[in-house]
Amino acid sequence: MNKPEIIARLRGDLEAVIAERSKAKADPAVNAARIALREFQAQRMARTHADLLSDRATGPAARFFLSDLYGPHDLTRRDVDLERVLPSMERLLPVAALEAVAEAVALDALSEKLDAGMAERLGEEFTEDDYIAAYRKVGKRGDRERQLAQVESVGSALCELVRVPLIGSTLAMMRGPAKLAGLTELHSFLERGFKAFKGTGRPQDFVTTIIQRERRIMDALYDAGSKPFSVFSTSNQPCVESA
Repeated sequence: MNKPEIIARLRGDLEAVIAERSKAKADPAVNAARIALREFQAQRMARTHADLLSDRATGPAARFFLSDLYGPHDLTRRDVDLERVLPSMERLLPVAALEAVAEAVALDALSEKLDAGMAERLGEEFTEDDYIAAYRKVGKRGDRERQLAQVESVGSALCELVRVPLIGSTLAMMRGPAKLAGLTELHSFLERGFKAFKGTGRPQDFVTTIIQRERRIMDALYDAGSKPFSVFSTSNQPCVESA
């Protein structure tokens, strides 16, 4: 896609994210349930990918995934800033950087929608069994397939960003202009993502590992006879090979 197409998609997904978050925040109980759900999911993913988090090469990329792409943190300020600076983004950022941001916001929009249904069913306090039952009842498998595909798209976009010639130097030189344009938070997101994925040495292998594990868990969540969070143990799995 060209820059105007990316910006148009980004604007639509951003509006969806802002609407979902505003709806949740209007009701303290709903918002508390949403935060509890995200904390549960972040903790589960940290257990699943514990080896990636502890490895020197993949640790920064794994932490970036869990904190910047999916976590309980309040990203309302980021959303408002993004909406305000869309024209500047189109002018200042290269296509690969815009793609990475757009894919991340698209994932955010879909996750917020799916989480809203889960949070409504679960409330603020729930067990693992409650979560599993809600996962099977709320939404459709196709939606979860799309969510996982979007996670892969975000990872692939960051891998593509790493491959852009001189992008590290370009991002470094953009710090000043980004600050003047009100893009500080966005620029920090891109620079941290670039450094984290660059540091893995083999970023696509890292993304593939994440997707394969999450797919196995998703499959198990839809298998009524299984214990979905026991199907994968990092203790007997090799970590992504460091370069």
